Amino acid sequence: MSNILLLLQTVHQNVHQTVHILPIKKNFTLPKIYTGGVDITLWNQLSKTEQNKALSKDWYIYYKFLDKNTNKLKRMPNIKGGVNRLKTKKERLQYLISLRDALEFLLEKGFNPYTDNDLSLLENKVVIEEKKPIAIPSEKIIIQTQNETVIDEEPIMTIKEAFNFALKIKKGSLNETSYSNFEGRINRFKNWLDENKPITSVTRKIANEYLNEILEKSSARNRNNSRIDLSSLFEVLSNNEIITENFIKKINILKSKPERNKTYTPEMQLDIYSHLAKNDPILLLFVQFVSYNFLRPVEVCRLKVGDIDIKDKKLYVRAKNKAVKIKIIPEILIKELPNLDELNKSNFLFTPNKIGDEWIATENNRRDHFSKRFKAVVKDHFELGIDYGMYSFRHTFITKLYRELRKVSSPFEAKSKLMLITGHSTMTALEQYLRDIDAELPEDYSHLLK
Repeated sequence: MSNILLLLQTVHQNVHQTVHILPIKKNFTLPKIYTGGVDITLWNQLSKTEQNKALSKDWYIYYKFLDKNTNKLKRMPNIKGGVNRLKTKKERLQYLISLRDALEFLLEKGFNPYTDNDLSLLENKVVIEEKKPIAIPSEKIIIQTQNETVIDEEPIMTIKEAFNFALKIKKGSLNETSYSNFEGRINRFKNWLDENKPITSVTRKIANEYLNEILEKSSARNRNNSRIDLSSLFEVLSNNEIITENFIKKINILKSKPERNKTYTPEMQLDIYSHLAKNDPILLLFVQFVSYNFLRPVEVCRLKVGDIDIKDKKLYVRAKNKAVKIKIIPEILIKELPNLDELNKSNFLFTPNKIGDEWIATENNRRDHFSKRFKAVVKDHFELGIDYGMYSFRHTFITKLYRELRKVSSPFEAKSKLMLITGHSTMTALEQYLRDIDAELPEDYSHLLK
């Protein structure tokens, strides 16, 4: 194969002037140009760093030819021809296009890389005009032969291929509910795009257009959440060198109005408890886990019978960002628990009809069941607005606990004790949470206004 480049340099002048007669079934793939892992049509949209990174890699022509021993197409050695000595995209591309067109012409005329290694044999297949050959990077050209190792770099992935690859990676690091929400956002973006285009066709401008549409149709919060998930996906692609950079990180975060459930008044809380005791005891116990153990509703849905250790008064809950976290079960909740000794430890603690039973349902469906049940039994009965929900009980009882602690402790002491109970990872996070739910209120200041 050492003479291929010499022939390509001579024949390229004729390529566009000769009529190609294509065989019915080709024994080769059309030669393609590898341009350092980027989509060359988007070159001007790349940053200078991205362009330099692409130019630092080897550019070459690659193709496959039929191997008669296996009757399968086999990757042939890359053809570089010294192109990587050229310093600019324009020079490299012009040179490789000439070689690619010439190689395609030869292949269509019957060139066989396994047998046609002699230039004189090739000249019998092609009529060559006496024209000036193309300029080459230097007088000495190193050409790969079949004895050399071929680096089989795959062409650029499509959007569909890249997204599916990253989703598989993310699935191993997210829990069921988080992955379901993540996958939904990613697939909505993929469906908005042309999934058959190369992944490098997705630019910061395109991502911004998509996020702006979300903002117009929903809210800044939803737009920001979509941005976070897209950035997480593109970070996987960047880490695996499928794209050169995670440009989503450069897209700004918009200010959004936080949405939170309101705190119940003491009277509302007692009325709801009384109503649930008469009409839905299972839902009442569910709410009490939120109220007394300060769990999120989804965390209560994850509880299994084996997670409740009555003897040691410990609760083992699967949190969002940890495998398991341990909390004490306060005596006020212990008194409300039924006898769990005879129940199967692997069954879910809360199911639609009884405590500790089998329930074949996804985490999302389990959470939705109790959310809809709370709406039907409580919210519709008391005519509560969108600001009230099961999560409101967590706010209500954390506020109550903090104010009781403040009666006998300084603010710092009260927060330090509270942090152990609520499970907040930092004092800053707890203080922000207490501000959000208005747990800290001033004493009456009427005397200051006289």
